[in-house]
Amino acid sequence: MIDHSIFQNKTAAYYTLGCKLNFAETSAIGRQLYNAGITRVRKGQKADICVINTCSVTELADKKGRQAIRKAIHENPNAFVVVTGCYAQLKPDDIAEIEGVDLVLGAEQKLDVVKYLDDLRKKDKGEVVTSKTHRIRSFVHSVSADDRTRYFLKVQDGCDYFCSFCTIPFARGRSRNGSIADLVKQAEQVVQEGGKEIVLTGVNIGDFGHTTKESFIDLLKELDNVEGIERYRISSIEPNLLTDEIIDFVAESKRFAPHFHMPLQAGSDAVLSLMKRKYDTALFRHKIEKIKTILPDAFIGVDVIVGVRGETDNCFDESKNFIKSLDISKLHVFTYSERPGTQALNIDFAVDPKTKHARSKALLDISDEKHRCFMESMKGTRKKVLFEHTKYGKSMHGFTENYIKLYSNYDPANINRVIEVEVGEYDEDEMAMKAIF
Repeated sequence: MIDHSIFQNKTAAYYTLGCKLNFAETSAIGRQLYNAGITRVRKGQKADICVINTCSVTELADKKGRQAIRKAIHENPNAFVVVTGCYAQLKPDDIAEIEGVDLVLGAEQKLDVVKYLDDLRKKDKGEVVTSKTHRIRSFVHSVSADDRTRYFLKVQDGCDYFCSFCTIPFARGRSRNGSIADLVKQAEQVVQEGGKEIVLTGVNIGDFGHTTKESFIDLLKELDNVEGIERYRISSIEPNLLTDEIIDFVAESKRFAPHFHMPLQAGSDAVLSLMKRKYDTALFRHKIEKIKTILPDAFIGVDVIVGVRGETDNCFDESKNFIKSLDISKLHVFTYSERPGTQALNIDFAVDPKTKHARSKALLDISDEKHRCFMESMKGTRKKVLFEHTKYGKSMHGFTENYIKLYSNYDPANINRVIEVEVGEYDEDEMAMKAIF
């Protein structure tokens, strides 16, 4: 039995790295600590507890994790330091060796932090509490509000795909999810808090249903009926799991935004095979064409990785030309980073850093051109924008349903309101298009 009296008047600082799912889970950790009597530290105040939620998708993510840990310790020298997240699951002993770390929690333990805090007394060496990845079974609900207006609702966790370049299944365990009924209740709670937009997050959200024998399309249909939510966005979804039925539903739904994000990773079938992806370029093209046929104004974001093992010059040229041919809105370009324990290390051909950089730049140039063309095509149309909270008093920003960033003069009456406007000219200083009322 934990004596919660030791937590009274204690404060906590939170450091989150990586994906939106991590941010949602940090929010859940924060609520758990708050319910135990621990409040969030105020600006300029030293924290009694530091929680660092890490990422490990690349070698750079690991480096940023170590930097965040040391920064937290430097800023709060007497704090009880807890490190969790993907890096903590994959390399717990390395983290425990960092001077000042008291507790390292794995994926199964991260959302039950209070249970492991004990008396908050600093330790001589970090304590590690993790589970073997194949034993990770629990799904803990998480929903968070960002510092603007949208909420992130975790609907799924883990992944069964084991792509050759990826460590996420080892960091987060097998695919699992919450129930539709519970997720609808969370969406209804967002309405009670005044939220207007929810982004559905997860590791492989299209794989929703393993735990509860339900389906992703049924989840979408039930969420669409929650009164008070203005719109939902579906975060990154595998192209083989973005069914035509889902695309048709989004086109006809009351609240789901015409905004899609899919990982292509490579536009070469040879490289996709080396990556052990579950689709080919023909299927990916079909999804793009299906979306644009019934939702011509839809925003389509695409993830691509450059420089993976096996990506020859010919493969990259094939990939680049395929991407050029797609009617998409923007690319998110990632540089391949070798991860210990992945199957990709068995592929002979490695790409040198200079070539990786050149390939990344080439795709970013394509992305800039496609994004500019997409925004230009929206000029003069009427769209609904959800204006966000702002830290500045001069102008305010928001996004349309199809993810065009707009700006207008600051008016506090418009914050967290969905307003129909005309899309005007792009402004380089605002990095947004003008909202014309």
